[in-house]
Amino acid sequence: MTVDYWDDLDADLAAVPTNLVLTPEPSRTTPDWTFSTITFSSIGHRGSGRYRAAGYLSIPTRPGPHPGVLEIPRHGSVNHTPHSNDRARYAILTLMHRGQRLADAPYRAPYPGLLIDGIVDASEYVYRGIVADCLRAAEILRSHPGVDSARIAAVGEDLGVLTAARRPFFRALRVDGLLLTDPWRRAESTRAYPMESLNDFRRHGTDDELVAARSTTALYDPLALAGDVTAAALVSDGSASGAALASRLGGTADTLVPTGRDRIDDDARDAWLAAQLGAPAMSRYADAMIPLPGD
Repeated sequence: MTVDYWDDLDADLAAVPTNLVLTPEPSRTTPDWTFSTITFSSIGHRGSGRYRAAGYLSIPTRPGPHPGVLEIPRHGSVNHTPHSNDRARYAILTLMHRGQRLADAPYRAPYPGLLIDGIVDASEYVYRGIVADCLRAAEILRSHPGVDSARIAAVGEDLGVLTAARRPFFRALRVDGLLLTDPWRRAESTRAYPMESLNDFRRHGTDDELVAARSTTALYDPLALAGDVTAAALVSDGSASGAALASRLGGTADTLVPTGRDRIDDDARDAWLAAQLGAPAMSRYADAMIPLPGD
């Protein structure tokens, strides 16, 4: 069922024209990069024919083509503009999926609650549309004339695994955190949201609803699709679930156990990605950071 489910999603997405609209942002454009806000069409949301997702797109002004980076949306209502160091090195697209700020009409994502929105019906689960938004954003980035299609990476939470599995043109995949991986077991050991939403559902849902919810999340568990990822991968997580994901990613994925010291962890993740894409490593700290006028 897993392959058919994702094939059906791809077919639905292919039937929707991209209708990309690019709006330049002069206040965020510098001599080193051009900056734009984009909107584009993805599959509909519960009866609507199409949904408009959004993103920030920054392209270096030096001669290209440039390595491309797709920033997978975080779990939260707001995604920040890409870091100045990344704008200087990469053609970078930061996605806002349906329900997040700039893509929250007609649907405004509930926080907490997004993780279980529509969970009893895989065809209505909100993450079906969110994954479609990620896939469409990946296509937009790859097709940009300023992007080197042989050097594209996805970075962010484990939603990136699903994206890279269904769009096998990524050279690198950096998983900076877990959300969808092994969700029910991970929820047992926390009372923090968003995973606590699953515990809420477990307490208040019926037995039939719980069976249906587990069936839906099994489709979206990156462990189920990790074997289809062809990109080099880094999993930045020290848990058993993180180790399981790394082992499914071709058996060759690198693992970074976070130290909890931001500079060390951020610099290590940055250096790994830069090496994969043939770019210089850059620290986000002290005098290594590029000033960011306009933000």
